[in-house]
Parts: sequence; C-alpha cells; structure tokens
Amino acid sequence: MIATRANRILKKHCETLSPRLYRLAWSWTHDADAAQDLVQETWTRAFERAAQLQDEIRLQAWLSRIMVNLHRDRIRARREHLDISAMELAGEEGADDLASRHDEIQRVRDAIARLPDDQRMVLTLVDLMELSYAEVSETLGIPIGTVMSRLSRSRQLLKKTLSKAQQGTVVARLRRAK
Repeated sequence: MIATRANRILKKHCETLSPRLYRLAWSWTHDADAAQDLVQETWTRAFERAAQLQDEIRLQAWLSRIMVNLHRDRIRARREHLDISAMELAGEEGADDLASRHDEIQRVRDAIARLPDDQRMVLTLVDLMELSYAEVSETLGIPIGTVMSRLSRSRQLLKKTLSKAQQGTVVARLRRAK
C-alpha cells in the first residue's frame, strides 16, 4: 500500500524532476550519456525503494541523495575526474556577445571543475538544484555547518579564480546564500 502510493508520487513528479536531475548529473559528469545513465539509475533505484519515501515534500532531496550515492559509487569504481557545466547560452545576443559569453561560461566551468569534489557537490546542490542547506545536509549526510563552510569556501575559491582569470572584468554572478 505504501509502495503503491510512493510509486504514484514518483510517476507524478518524474517528468518535472528529470530535467533538474539531468542538469545536476551533467554538472558532475560533464558527459551527456553518463548523465542520462545516472538519472535513469536514480529513477530505477527510487522505484525499487519507493517504500522508503516518507514525505512527498522531500522528494527532490530524497532523489538527490540517491543520485549522490550512485555517483559516489561510480567515482569509487572509476576514479574519474568530474567536470561541471551548469550554464547555458540564451537570449538574442550578437556574435561578439555570444563569443564573450561563451568564454565567460568556459572560465566558470573550468574554475568549478578545479574545485574539490566535496565543495563542487555542495555548490551544485545549492546553486543548481536549489536545495536548502538542510536538504543538502541530509542528502550528503553531513552537518549543516559543514554545508555552509564548504559552500563558502567554494564560492571564495571561485571568486578568487575567476577574478584572476578575468583580470578586473566582471566575474560571473554567484547566487547569494539562502
């Protein structure tokens, strides 16, 4: 009975949450196929363990936790380096603006890719998935204070790296703490 209710909840939110999960997975793997596989594995694991879903409101955090665990397992198995790309080109910009924007995006991607894995995970969960600190804490199994300190360190390091790379030009906007 509980699993059936949870399965209905999962089916109801699958279409809306899949793109967000994909963006998160892609930000960690920087590979479309690997990201799609990770999202698929996340949904598979979620449906297998639907009875563990206790609160529909916390569905996104629960799915993120599943994805984090699957991703960690992959890292342990492959020991591969992760990259991130959470930004997209958008709008009606001219060719020069697009080229400049593309360069800026690449600098941000490179700077985020150089972050330690633990800082990169916290940064992407907060800024890309827009999870609260409490949800990130639960997802990664770390105290909220650790989430805040990792996020602060990652943002400081990004700001420093981007400032050096751009030598006084405008740095990418970093989202403020919640």
